[in-house]
Parts: sequence; C-alpha cells; structure tokens
Amino acid sequence: MQVAQEYGHALVGAPDRGMSMIKDVMVHLDGSSGDELRIQHAEAIASSTQAHLTGLFTNILPDYAGLASVDGSGAAASLMADIQDQARQSGDQVEQRLVDRFSRLGVPNEVRRVDGTPGELADHAASEARWADLFVLSRPYAEDSDPRWDGLFEAVLFEGGRGVFVVPPGRSPSDAIRRILVAWSDTRESARAVAEALPFIRVATRTCLALVKSEPSRVTESSEPEADIAKHLDRHGTKVEVSVLESGERMVSEILLDQARRISADLIVMGGYGHSRTREWVLGGVTREILSSSGFPILMAH
Repeated sequence: MQVAQEYGHALVGAPDRGMSMIKDVMVHLDGSSGDELRIQHAEAIASSTQAHLTGLFTNILPDYAGLASVDGSGAAASLMADIQDQARQSGDQVEQRLVDRFSRLGVPNEVRRVDGTPGELADHAASEARWADLFVLSRPYAEDSDPRWDGLFEAVLFEGGRGVFVVPPGRSPSDAIRRILVAWSDTRESARAVAEALPFIRVATRTCLALVKSEPSRVTESSEPEADIAKHLDRHGTKVEVSVLESGERMVSEILLDQARRISADLIVMGGYGHSRTREWVLGGVTREILSSSGFPILMAH
C-alpha cells in the first residue's frame, strides 16, 4: 500500500542557485577499467556545477611489514624493496595515462596520487575527501568489484565527513539529474544525506521522499516527521512527493528499489548506516542490500 502527498512546486530556470554549492568534486582512480565510468560521472557533475575535478589515484603497494615478518632475512627485505619499487614504477605509467585522460576533460582538473597498502590508502582517501564537496566511487560489494576497495569506500563514507556518489556498474551518467528518490527515515544519517544532496534536490524536477513502515500509516500536515522534511525541501524550491510504503513481507531494499524504478530515478539519496568495531566499520541491513544490488547512482552520507 502507498500513501502519497505532494508539497510545493518546482522552481524552473535557476539551476545555478543550487548546483553552485558544489565546487570540488573528487573521483577515485585505481588504474582499472572502472576508472572511465567513474570519470564520466564525475565530469558530468563537475560540468553542471562548474566545479574543479580532482582524480585521486590510489596506487597499491605490497604490505612489506606483513610479508617481512614471515622471513626476517636481509634477502627477503631486499626482495620486498624491489617489489615495492616495481609497484611504484607501474604506478608511474598508470598516473601518466590518467593525466593524459584528464587533459581532455572540459573542466578544471588535477590528478593526485597516493601510494600505500590498502589500509593506508583508505585512510588517505578519507582525509582527502574532507576538503571536497563530493567523492565519486564505484559501488562496493558487487560480485565483479575489487574487494580491496570496499575498505576505502567505508573509510570515505564513515570518516570522510562528506557525501559519497556511488556509481553502479554499466550505468552511464544521465544528461541531468531530474528525478530523485530520497529513502527517508527519521534519523541523523538520513538528515545528513539530504543535506549533502541539496545541490541536486534544488534543481530536480521531481523529488520523491519514500518512507517504508512496517505498519499502516498516513501522512498528515502536523504529526509526521516526513511531512516536515517535505516542507523543508519545498522551501528549497523542489516539488516533493511523499510516499509512505508498507513493507509487509517484503525487504525494505526491494521496496525502495521498486520505487526508484517507478519514478525512473536518476539518483537515490539515503543515509549510510553501520557501526564500528574498533576502527573497522561494518555495513549491514538496508544499506548493504541496496549497495549490493542498485542499478541507480546513490548519494549517501553518514
């Protein structure tokens, strides 16, 4: 069952007012074939916002400390040093290819490079994300994704302090982000995601705020928090449709993705939920389910 209510009206003809808030876009690069799709999405966002685009190239080095502990001989140390040198030289070649690719972009740009083990690179990426307005990376946890970057995604999401724009495999960027699905719940994570997504929401022609409940409910003007957030978004100039959906026996992630398909969403906005086990973040529930299967770009914040 679905209960829907609309608020306000869309403002047309003033895209710069909202999107001008995004002035620094960062995109994760690793030298793989997935770089190109991420670059396309990042360039599309930077072009529409007149933003600067930074490519963050993370070059993986062998974990010298872990391997050296197996064999502490000088010969082993020398071998590991040679392997790390080879990894850096390989990174030089990849970096040059990326610089050449960025030279053909239509927006101001630069390529930054960091070398390290996967854990070190995750920390570097989270630090770099803090000065950007948006961090673009590939969808984690997919069967064909590189599991070494799952930790980087989690570090940027939970420790970067900014929104992440998640690119699903095989999804070319839209010519414009017009239809947005906000997966809303009355939590700080949802509020953070909406705040990070405001530059996109302000210029969207349709924003659907979907709330999934386990029991029948209805939208009222005074008692429901979803009504208040809808009116808040209306004050930012977007037409908001609130849909209260009953979960029944279905998974929440399935209901939200069906709603995204129903409105032909260009973007899903949602909070990223997880908990920390002494520095290790654990994603579960709806967050991981949607990240594992969504064919839509996702703007997520924690």
